[in-house]
Amino acid sequence: MSCGVLVCQGAILVEVLPPEAGGQDTVAPMMAAEFEVRSRLRRPPEMPVRVVDVLHRTVYRYAKPVARSSHLLRLTPMHDRLQSLLSHDVTLSVGVTLSEYEDVFGNRVRRAVVDTPYTELVMEARSRVELRDTDPLGYRPLHMRSVLPLVWMPWQANMLQPYLLPPELPDTQLEELLEYAMSFARRNDYDLLDTLLDINYSIFKEYQYAQGTTTLNTTAFSVYSARKGVCQDFANVFICLARLLGVPARYVCGYLYTGPKHANAVMAEATHAWVQVYLPEVGWKGFDPTNGILTQTHHVRVAVGRQYSDATPTTGTLYLGGGGEQLEVLVRCEPVSPEGQ
Repeated sequence: MSCGVLVCQGAILVEVLPPEAGGQDTVAPMMAAEFEVRSRLRRPPEMPVRVVDVLHRTVYRYAKPVARSSHLLRLTPMHDRLQSLLSHDVTLSVGVTLSEYEDVFGNRVRRAVVDTPYTELVMEARSRVELRDTDPLGYRPLHMRSVLPLVWMPWQANMLQPYLLPPELPDTQLEELLEYAMSFARRNDYDLLDTLLDINYSIFKEYQYAQGTTTLNTTAFSVYSARKGVCQDFANVFICLARLLGVPARYVCGYLYTGPKHANAVMAEATHAWVQVYLPEVGWKGFDPTNGILTQTHHVRVAVGRQYSDATPTTGTLYLGGGGEQLEVLVRCEPVSPEGQ
C-alpha cells in the first residue's frame, strides 16, 4: 500500500490516499469536509458570553528544607474590553507578598519572599472571569482584506519591534522557515488573514501533540523538523513564521476550557499556550495552533510576552537549601451557571 502527498513549497496541500484505503468515494468527502472546516475558520460562528471559575494550584516539594527563596507569580487573568476579571485571590502556604506591579508587557506580577524553612510550598490562585470575545472576526466586512507584506510606519515598527524579531537561529534554519512561511502566503494569494488561518490550521492538522518530546529549550526549527510537540512548541512555530512574514506576534499563557469530559482534558488540566498577532487597524487577535482555531470564549488570557519566559506563571530562586524538587500543577476551568453569577 502506498500513498502520495502533494506539497507546495513545504506546505502539504492534500494527502492522496491509495485506492484500497477507500477510493474516490472516500477521498472526495474527506476533502470536502476539510474545505468546510477551513471555510468555517474564515468566519467562525459567534459564541455566547461565558463566565468561568479557574483554580490554578502549584505545589513545590523538596527533599531538604529550603531556607530562603523568592518568587514571581503571573497568575492574575487580564482585565480589558474582551475579558473581565470578576474576582481573584492568590494564597501562599508560606511566605509573604512583598509587592504587586504591572510589568512592561502589561501583566500583573506578584513578588513573594519566603524567609522561613520549608519542604513544601503551595501557591493557589482562584479567579472568576467573564469572557466576551464572542466574534473575533466581526471587526470588519468580509470584502475588506489586508495583504502581505505588511508595511508599518516607522513609529509603529519601533513600538512593535519586540514582536517582529524572529528567534535567534542559524541563517540556514531561518531561510528554510521563511520559505515554509512564504508557501502559505503564496497559496493564499498573499491575503493576510487567510495566510494566518492556514498556518494555524495546518499546524493543528500536520503536527502531532506529543508530551515529553520537547523541553523549554526546543527551538521552533526543531519542532518544524520533527512535526511534534506540545502547545508551547506549536505557539513558538506560529510566532516564528508570522514574524518572518513581518506580522507582529506574541506568546500568550492562560487557561483553556474544553468542556465536560472532553478529549482535550490534558490541555485543560494545565496552563495552555497560544499566539496573538497584531493586525493593522484591528489590534491583537488570538490564534490557537494546538487546536487549529481562533480564540473566543474558551480561552482565558493571563500573561503575554515575546516568548515563554516573559509570561511563565511562576518562577523562583532558591538561595539556600532545597534539592530533589518535585513539581505538581493542577488547573481546573469550569463554567459558572447563570444562577451562580
